Amino acid sequence: MASKRMTSGFSDQVMGLVKALRTDAPDCLASGVVDMATGMLLSYETVDNHPPEVLDLLAGATLDLFQGRTVQMIEDVFKERRGIESDQHFFQEILVNSDNLTHLFVRMSEQQDVVAVVVCRKSVNVGMLFAQTRRVVREYGL
Repeated sequence: MASKRMTSGFSDQVMGLVKALRTDAPDCLASGVVDMATGMLLSYETVDNHPPEVLDLLAGATLDLFQGRTVQMIEDVFKERRGIESDQHFFQEILVNSDNLTHLFVRMSEQQDVVAVVVCRKSVNVGMLFAQTRRVVREYGL
């Protein structure tokens, strides 16, 4: 949605993305956006109260999932073997199931250091979760 990007600042886009994810993702309990370059949770919405230290850890955990030392080593090996000299990352989406929740992490296509996070009930239809989250992420295109 190019007009949305041109008419609002980055902060407004991030808040709009979080709100759209929270509204549109099925069985969504929380959504957020993490900036891995700064290690900050930029914005979030949740149906529950969480201790600030848990929210702070979310950004670090997201960074570890997508760009931890071992992940970077794997990417470097594949890039070397394939002759790729791009800064593009291989890991674009990660689904994590815990005892009661499903967490979906999606790297933004244009800004590779920005990751959208959606937390849903474990009973969520995973196919619908991916479809709706991808649609919203594409719409905001950060």
